[in-house]
Amino acid sequence: MQNLQSKAETIYQTLSNKYPDAGIELNYNNPLELTVATILSAQCTDAKVNEVTAKLFQKYRTPSDYLNVPQEELENDIRQLGFYRRKAQSLVKLMGKLNNEHNGSIPKDMDSLTSLPGIGRKTANIILGNAFGVPGIAVDTHVKRVTNRLGLTDNTKPEKIEADLMELYPESEWVQLSNVFIFHGRYTCKAKKPDCENCPVNDLCRYYSNLE
Repeated sequence: MQNLQSKAETIYQTLSNKYPDAGIELNYNNPLELTVATILSAQCTDAKVNEVTAKLFQKYRTPSDYLNVPQEELENDIRQLGFYRRKAQSLVKLMGKLNNEHNGSIPKDMDSLTSLPGIGRKTANIILGNAFGVPGIAVDTHVKRVTNRLGLTDNTKPEKIEADLMELYPESEWVQLSNVFIFHGRYTCKAKKPDCENCPVNDLCRYYSNLE
């Protein structure tokens, strides 16, 4: 475990140096906007979401704003994004519950967040870490791929990967750890064509050693 922990910390520090500006790439000004942007980002690029939310967040500033228009109008406002009908439906349900149970505010704890429509554990960790500074590790497809390739976990279920990483890293690194691994998965350790030759941690990578 100690050797794995040492390897894990070396990986994180090396990748932190490679991606010093790693952070969430969705544009937002408050917890509500981050929540909406994160829900909209499912199976869409962050750049496309930012393009849509630039106008969306001028029109919709509170949960009531989302509830006071016909759902078809909201659908039309996010039509450029994939699964826009389903996402509009999720947003309407979410805003209703926020108004009814949370006084129109985004809650700051995991249980309350994951009880909201459209919010799973990954999304909740993104919101808690980036909007409220609450430590957590968001395991998305990039984090899952990177940590498995590097040999930091053998698990494939996000909850178990999260638990493995929480054992390897101190709480103070959890939020930024997610950001760094997401950047590495997005820009170097890609799903189809990973740039292994230019990866600064290829000497510690299980996937790369199996290629050689």
